[in-house]
Amino acid sequence: MAFELLVIVVSYLLGSVSFSVLLVRLLKGVDIRQYGSGNAGATNTLRVLGKGPAILVLVLDVLKGIAAIWLGTWAGGWGTWVAVACGIAAIIGHNWPLYFHFRGGKGIATTIGVMATLCFWPALIAGIIAIVSIVITKYVSLGSLLFVALTPVFLIFSGFTPPELWGSIVIAIFAFWRHRSNIVKIIQGRENKIGSKVKEGNRVV
Repeated sequence: MAFELLVIVVSYLLGSVSFSVLLVRLLKGVDIRQYGSGNAGATNTLRVLGKGPAILVLVLDVLKGIAAIWLGTWAGGWGTWVAVACGIAAIIGHNWPLYFHFRGGKGIATTIGVMATLCFWPALIAGIIAIVSIVITKYVSLGSLLFVALTPVFLIFSGFTPPELWGSIVIAIFAFWRHRSNIVKIIQGRENKIGSKVKEGNRVV
């Protein structure tokens, strides 16, 4: 039991490594949380630094989720509560990073890594639908919400363990809570679209 708890804590600490904060600080000398949407993630990195750094942050954040699931699988087995708990811990770490005063992102890239590792095909189908919605609407937040909402639905129609299903539902609820302000902005037509730029010295909200 102690070992399982240890890997969950390690997963949280891994998730707490905020690559967007580190990269923007390294390349531009500023805190990304003071620019754009104020979110420490790949989408805001795109606004502040452009495509290359944003893709790098996205990949690294996804890898955090993958690594957390493999840690949990090593400790407790495939599709177990330990594996799912490690994935959720990594997402929590990304959103509330220990190393950065608990001010992080919204966890979608890390969630992609977690869900794609736990249940690849349901996550892939949900991801394709999410990408299409982003291409059409230019709303990354909408695509993110579709991804987390649809993955549990598709998971039901495939082979799954109870921890995987309930874990995916918890992650979806968690993501909707973190995106509650985005949901309001989408309804009001004020949500930032992908590709919007940050004016130097200004914080776009």
